[in-house]
Amino acid sequence: MFIEITGKNLNPSDKLQATIEKKFSKLDKYFSGESKAAIMCSEVKTGLCKLEATIYAAGMIFRAEESSNDIYYCLDKVIDKLSTQMSRFKTRLIRRHNTQKDILFAEIPDTAAAPEEEKGIVRTKRFKLNPMTSEEAILQMELLEHNFFIYKDGESGGINVVYKRADGSYGLLETEE
Repeated sequence: MFIEITGKNLNPSDKLQATIEKKFSKLDKYFSGESKAAIMCSEVKTGLCKLEATIYAAGMIFRAEESSNDIYYCLDKVIDKLSTQMSRFKTRLIRRHNTQKDILFAEIPDTAAAPEEEKGIVRTKRFKLNPMTSEEAILQMELLEHNFFIYKDGESGGINVVYKRADGSYGLLETEE
């Protein structure tokens, strides 16, 4: 597994980098092909660290993040979350990617909890997309008390999504053709 470690407002020490590489190499047994892990270590506030990890393998993306005062605690929790994700979605992964040889399904542990029923679509909504700006879409999202809002951009005509981020700021997803 290729591991890329970056820092934002935090310079990862050699010891931290070695620990990250050691812990993520344990997840390498789940993948037979070339996989990549992107790890971002950052200091959010004074004394509060955040570790974000994204694994790109076989067309799948596994992602986890954790915040704490101790970056090593964050690392352990992120590894646990990624392992849990792989275990929890094992049956779905097998069903969807059973022809791929890049993911070693036999190595992924089964979940300890009761088997999870696959959740399907339980409700469908249809609505007209009105052209508007991103500011108008944010206002509409706030009025509806939703975490995201889909709208048609007034300038480009593309379908966009505004969403509320965990830190309270907003994000924008723009589509391309």
